[in-house]
Amino acid sequence: MPEFDVRLPDGRVLHAYDTGGDSRVAVVWHHGTPNLGTPPQPLSEASDRLGIRWISFDRPGYGGSTAAPYRTVASVAQDLTVLLDELGVGECAQVGYSGGGTFALGAAAVLGDRVPAVATFAAIAPYDAHGLDWYDGMIPSSRAALQAAAAGREAKVRHENSGAEYDFQFTASDLAMFEGPWGWLGSVAGNAAMPHGPDGLIDDDCSYTTPWGCTPASVTAPVLLNHGTADGIIPCTHAQWLAGQLPSATLRLHPELSHISVLSQAEPALERIREHFA
Repeated sequence: MPEFDVRLPDGRVLHAYDTGGDSRVAVVWHHGTPNLGTPPQPLSEASDRLGIRWISFDRPGYGGSTAAPYRTVASVAQDLTVLLDELGVGECAQVGYSGGGTFALGAAAVLGDRVPAVATFAAIAPYDAHGLDWYDGMIPSSRAALQAAAAGREAKVRHENSGAEYDFQFTASDLAMFEGPWGWLGSVAGNAAMPHGPDGLIDDDCSYTTPWGCTPASVTAPVLLNHGTADGIIPCTHAQWLAGQLPSATLRLHPELSHISVLSQAEPALERIREHFA
């Protein structure tokens, strides 16, 4: 996997990945929290079949990317714009998993006509989403982590340094996914993603609980929202709210699927994205 660094206008480094192939359809992968930005290995065979070129990056504070305290969804999209311009990439679809779904939507809002399609899996709605009980249905660990972030970055730092363990409460369908190709997530998560400390995790969670700096309603591209109805890490009410705000959204709620097992829908979503380019 080709990896390289891009120097951003403010002097920070963005560590990026590019599977290459100018004749292929460019798709940006937005990783979950806390993960590295490595493109999704479980989709490599489907990507070859569909002619997909993956472009991705470690969000600030993860892997080889310089931390950017108080970053926003929109500012991360601006980092992506620098990367795409550096690569000479014009049109590019956006695909995001978990919190990465939020960043995929933010990128679509900022990049505008450069984004022909978006697909998300368990995306997080804006914290100021009118009419959404944002924490309703969340497992205790998810609620505690995000409430700490909502109290401010300093409170989130204290929470991460408190030694509190995050209990994911994975469902049986989630655990089954780890036995297959998506066990790959274990290689890009946790300490592997944060060799220099938890800045990436801290600033991700803070960005979910502060204004995006852009709005879902400004996304003009067709968006496919996938969410499992059994998800307690990010409840499916977030996807339902987003579906009501995005002008060209298709909502697919998957009974019995949860936060990891919703990735079983990734290959069909990739096929749909390829159709938009065709």
